Amino acid sequence: MRIDLNADLGEGFGPWTMGDDAALLEIVSSANVACGFHAGDPVIMDRTVRIARDGGVDVGAHVGFPDRQGFGRRPMQIAAAELAVMVTYQLGALAGIARAAGHRMTHMSFHGALGNIAAADAELALPLVEAVGRFDPKLLVVSSPSRAIEEAAAHCGLSVATTFLADRACDRNGLLVPRAKPNAVIHDETVVLDRVARLLKDGVVETYDGTLLPMRPQSILLHGDTPGAVALGKALRAMVEEAGWTVTPVSQLHI
Repeated sequence: MRIDLNADLGEGFGPWTMGDDAALLEIVSSANVACGFHAGDPVIMDRTVRIARDGGVDVGAHVGFPDRQGFGRRPMQIAAAELAVMVTYQLGALAGIARAAGHRMTHMSFHGALGNIAAADAELALPLVEAVGRFDPKLLVVSSPSRAIEEAAAHCGLSVATTFLADRACDRNGLLVPRAKPNAVIHDETVVLDRVARLLKDGVVETYDGTLLPMRPQSILLHGDTPGAVALGKALRAMVEEAGWTVTPVSQLHI
């Protein structure tokens, strides 16, 4: 009865802020930190890591396409070998900042369009996950359900922590529905909480087409850039704990 509560954070740039990272870091147990490609910069990364360290929150690299203007949500035509090096670059950036701050990087996840493409394409998932394994074979790969990523991780001897994106619709394979589709992003707090409650109680998620998908995730993800994320995070944590679950950093789940 332990589960990680996770958020994508550190997504501002310079003087521009996105979301209330400090408030969310009082709620979550793990954070995926932007590494300067789709968002973030060294100062924001350092600040986010230090707040997480002081609160006992795990940090992981949130790895994306080099696309700040599009927030990493636009597909880019980049060779797999080149993308693998970009994965290593981003992992190294956050690991170095965490180490200098007296914290450690425990996990990684793929962001936005890069994550969606890798989750659906085994040929791309393998070299990207191999890059993670070469960098640090102890890193957890945090991913929404994806056979491509799970099989790549198994091939590389890496562990996967399955995460449920509470405010995103998925298809019958667990893959995220494109944001351009109606209701792909769920803004109604009641609906989000009901989805999580059903997941914890019955182990199923209603997919975009109405079918029921069995799922037993180790983590629940919030998007820090979503309006109302702090209020939703508080409500979600309260509901999870009232249901008898203990919110626990992903690295402590013994996956």
